[in-house]
Amino acid sequence: MNASILALVSAAVLMSACSTTEMKATESMSMSVPSTVQVPAGHQVALETVGIGEITYQCSAKKGMAGQFEWAFVGPDAVLTDRSGQVIGKYYGPPATWANNDGSKVTGKQLTTAPAGEGNIPLQLVQAKPAMGKGVMQGVTYIQRLATRGGVAPADSCDTSNLGSKVIVKYQADYLFWKAA
Repeated sequence: MNASILALVSAAVLMSACSTTEMKATESMSMSVPSTVQVPAGHQVALETVGIGEITYQCSAKKGMAGQFEWAFVGPDAVLTDRSGQVIGKYYGPPATWANNDGSKVTGKQLTTAPAGEGNIPLQLVQAKPAMGKGVMQGVTYIQRLATRGGVAPADSCDTSNLGSKVIVKYQADYLFWKAA
């Protein structure tokens, strides 16, 4: 075998071995998360959830653009589950609120986004505000939205004929909650 084929085979064997080694989700995810939505150093994942639900859009006049219309984001409504599929909370808004079944909840401010592929809402980094209630959301500093599927505004026409109408779009995303280390 020549050196380049040997190197490829060695890399494949190494990758295969690594895939059977248990890794923390944050370690494996940090390799593919765009830098614009990465959490600053000094934080660690405190909770991983999957949000499954809907996003509502409303046909509205574009602000400051007479005679132009758009599907405007109204808000999300999703169930939050842990990695085993157990319901542990809810995500809703506005304002964007992640509520845990233990009574704690957190809101936040979007800092940045990154494209997530055609037909998917963008990846997102949110800076959390201080949590309300006692529980797992206390101390959350950042929230990442990753692995998004669906959720984009409808491609349907939005004009004077359907002004004010609402459309509900299905979506799914991973939400990672980070706390200072």
